[in-house]
Amino acid sequence: MYRKVSQYLSDWRHNPNRKPMLLHGARQVGKTYSLLEFGKTQYENTAYFNFETNPLIASTFNESIDPDYLIPLLSRLSNQTIMKDKTLIILDEIQICERALTSLKYFCESAPEYHVIAAGSLLGVAVNREKYAFPVGKVDIKTMYPMDFEEFLYAHDEKELIDQIKTCFQDNRAIPEALHHIALQYYRQYLVTGGMPDCVDQIIITKNYTFIRHLQKEILTGYLNDMSKYNTRIELRKTRLVFDVITVQLSKKNTRFQYKLIKSGARASEFENSIEWLVLSGMMHRIFRVDQAFVPLENYRDIDSFKTYLSDLGLLCAKKDIYFDDVIQNNPVLNDFKGGMVENYVCCQLIANGYTPYYWHSTREAEVDFLIQQKGNIIPIEVKSSDNTKSKSLNIYMDQYQPEYAIKLSTRNFGYEKHKKIVPLYAAFCI
Repeated sequence: MYRKVSQYLSDWRHNPNRKPMLLHGARQVGKTYSLLEFGKTQYENTAYFNFETNPLIASTFNESIDPDYLIPLLSRLSNQTIMKDKTLIILDEIQICERALTSLKYFCESAPEYHVIAAGSLLGVAVNREKYAFPVGKVDIKTMYPMDFEEFLYAHDEKELIDQIKTCFQDNRAIPEALHHIALQYYRQYLVTGGMPDCVDQIIITKNYTFIRHLQKEILTGYLNDMSKYNTRIELRKTRLVFDVITVQLSKKNTRFQYKLIKSGARASEFENSIEWLVLSGMMHRIFRVDQAFVPLENYRDIDSFKTYLSDLGLLCAKKDIYFDDVIQNNPVLNDFKGGMVENYVCCQLIANGYTPYYWHSTREAEVDFLIQQKGNIIPIEVKSSDNTKSKSLNIYMDQYQPEYAIKLSTRNFGYEKHKKIVPLYAAFCI
């Protein structure tokens, strides 16, 4: 399956200033598969180690983190001859062994000719609670996310459709109506399938949404198990409460995170560690509010006001037990939840493209769903779940800040009007 991370890995492999890499992301996003494919296609051999399934690997790193000591032992344990510049060394689930994480510093300084990639599904959590020194400045760091909608289309062998969408996005020109409806249908399939590679693969093979839902529930169970491994009993309960309430927040007209929805009398100080844990784990995205839209947006964020979104649309639907046909047939029964679900979708596409989105709220109660920084400009993005693109809030924002242009995402075809770029929801990956 095509993943955009492949190009990043290839560039890293040929970079003369290459450092050991840390590839992190939530469970089941395809890290191991992508790395093994990378090793298979661009190296003579691959030495793969998994700290979760082979405790002996951890004991080796706990004895010494000197590359001269490690390389002969790793060669023996993997039954591979580890060669400089010709072997890819993969250290999977490295968050389990903090000494292995520290060893990357010494591979960078003393043995840069070895190609080492460490992967972890809870690296953010592990680094946050580190016992040993993190190799600051000695590693290249890359975050991997679930498949975005463009990768979903690639998986369905729709390269020509992708090219058409990109061209129409660039030219603000309507795509043929037949292709518009096909792309919208794929978009709705993506909402319920999500971007977890196993789910995408199986929907192509089986076209059985009931089976896909089973896979999604298994992933959610795995997430809950991870919470148990890395939390105290008290924090575990809080973390699960926050995780459970994300989908409830999205069902509200105002999708801003409200502590009162967790439990009566809940306070920020009680749950802020749990929220941080879910963000660091990659299970949840957090988008802060800005009251003023100036560069850099980071300077104007309100740390007490934010929205939360799940990192995958399929898991969102599974968590809410959304019936597949209701999404694919655009059933009005979902109208109360549809707005939050579509916001979640756009948030995931923006983050996968490397943006740090914010949302804007004014004293006049106007609100714009997302703001992004793009080449020194701030671009407001308004999201609608249907073809109704009227937006009083966006007009208020544009009158106040006079942006070069705005983006309005909806089910309408491409277009451009009054400094607003009209973009179908399925083309959010083009932003």
